[in-house]
Amino acid sequence: MTALPEIICLGELLIDFVSLDKNQSLSASSGFLKAPGGAPANVAAGVTRLGGAAGFIGKVGKDPFGAYLKQVLRELGVDVRFLLGDPGARTNLSFVAQKSDGVRDCIFYRHPGADMLLRPDELDQSYFSNVQVFHYGSISFTAPDSEQATLHAIRFAKEWDALISYDPNYRPDLWPDQALARQKMQDGFNYADFVKISEEEMTFITGVDTPEGCGEFILKRGAKAVAVTLGERGCYFTDGDAQGYLPGVPSQLLDSTGAGDAFTSAMLYHFAQKRKAFPGYRLKADQEIQKWLAFANAAGAVAVTKMGAIPSLPDKSEVAARLAGISSAVQ
Repeated sequence: MTALPEIICLGELLIDFVSLDKNQSLSASSGFLKAPGGAPANVAAGVTRLGGAAGFIGKVGKDPFGAYLKQVLRELGVDVRFLLGDPGARTNLSFVAQKSDGVRDCIFYRHPGADMLLRPDELDQSYFSNVQVFHYGSISFTAPDSEQATLHAIRFAKEWDALISYDPNYRPDLWPDQALARQKMQDGFNYADFVKISEEEMTFITGVDTPEGCGEFILKRGAKAVAVTLGERGCYFTDGDAQGYLPGVPSQLLDSTGAGDAFTSAMLYHFAQKRKAFPGYRLKADQEIQKWLAFANAAGAVAVTKMGAIPSLPDKSEVAARLAGISSAVQ
């Protein structure tokens, strides 16, 4: 039997069809590149690319796209024993157009998508017995079944003393009621130790327009540490006692899809490594975590130079080369 994963991600797995035309709307795009994606699945793939042991819990359709996605994760070393196939729904699809400023024009085909149908009774508590970090996203809260499955998984992870990570990934067209979207995404803060949130999403979700205010808002909900990603400008990090900014890593933007997930996977990889060496480790904004944040910024910078989400996720050597390039430039 394959060893159980140290990092478990739960949520959506889909195919992004990324426009081949820069600065064109979806309706004006002439063609699309098929790229596997879905934020929690991206994080699981990013962890294994860095050398970590990750598993993914979710659902795809029993269709060619679902079979393709399962094979992609398997080839990357992600444990897919709880990536289930549902005969009653299709695999989720997304069409994405990219602008030079990194803003995305995106539409989902999900009526319903298989990821929405994951049920609590399909989870196995014993699967969490080796977990160091459990990660979930807000898209699981868009449907009753997947929401309850997520809450069950969080409970299982907490029973095994895992560090809980959350990414409130806002996609307006997945929520018919935007007030409900804000409430559900805020509720997601209540269970997390670590929250990664992007600057472009923070104002809608938290109601504040500064990274400092955003961090304070989330910490009051119970999180122990918050990272606000700022694109090419780097990130802001706080644990309530200490806070600060880390500069971004220069990069040539091709496609920002997956950059935030590359950042998250880098942080979770380091969290798991630390917790294995020091069981019970709790998050704090010290010099060590600043090194991890610099590494995560570099991982995101590598990701934007390639098309698609999972195909863009870097390995350790790519991140190290990018960090070495910064050091050389400074010297």
